[in-house]
Amino acid sequence: MKRGKSTSMALLAGLMYSLLACAAALAEPRALDPHRLQLQSTKAVVFDARTGQILYAKNAEATAPIASITKLMTAMVVLDAKLPMDEMLTISKDDVDRLKGTYSRLQIGTRQSRKEMLRLALMSSENRAASALGRHYPGGRAAFIAQMNRKAAALRMSHTHFDDTTGLSSRNLSSAGDLVKMTQAASQYALIREFTTTPERTVSFPQPRYSLGFVNTNRLVRAGSWDIELSKTGYTNEAGRCLVMKTRVGDRPLVMVLLNSQGKLTPVGDATRIKQWLETSNYLVLARRTTSA
Repeated sequence: MKRGKSTSMALLAGLMYSLLACAAALAEPRALDPHRLQLQSTKAVVFDARTGQILYAKNAEATAPIASITKLMTAMVVLDAKLPMDEMLTISKDDVDRLKGTYSRLQIGTRQSRKEMLRLALMSSENRAASALGRHYPGGRAAFIAQMNRKAAALRMSHTHFDDTTGLSSRNLSSAGDLVKMTQAASQYALIREFTTTPERTVSFPQPRYSLGFVNTNRLVRAGSWDIELSKTGYTNEAGRCLVMKTRVGDRPLVMVLLNSQGKLTPVGDATRIKQWLETSNYLVLARRTTSA
């Protein structure tokens, strides 16, 4: 009897040890496995803005057209110039897209403040607004574009070149790695953070007199379920669907850059996959422990 009881106790102890070991293994944060993250975007970076660590990279240094992601640089150049934000700008025939023939809701002759033009360029990706911002710069559009490239060089964006203020030109080129730098720099501007995360806005134009409702081109901003600090979408045939965001997952500030995906919802799907990848990998728990240590 003693031997049987001893054997049972040993088995029970072994079972409890195994259960405790399994529980400890489940509680221990696992390292991020990039092979578990399958993105549709052909170029991507996930960057921890707190630690400066690249968590995921896919063709990060490959150069490609970036479409309206360009407008983040346009906004920085406008704000760096410290031009009067209440100055009224006029949409002219020079702001009409003759390259791709894209549609704009801003009529020729429309007058609006520089501040509101900047908001429309960032929030709703209005190409005529972005064009007018460059055209009303001291020295005109050529001087503005030259300053965009000087700013890129100052940010050490070595794979980047700008050809226009809207992103319609396929010669607006950058890499996912460079766009992390641009997103980080743009997030230092309060107006860029505000305007890129405005879900919707009704704008009244004094001349000609009309009002229009505009929405943010990023449906994640409109949904309101993400904690987004900065956002910009882009699309042309050459660039595909693009999205950059500075957002929080858990308590971690992250930059997500997603370039050249096909399908209107693909960047949103990729962003959701990144969020799930981080949450299921326990990276957030590990990062929290490291920060508090």
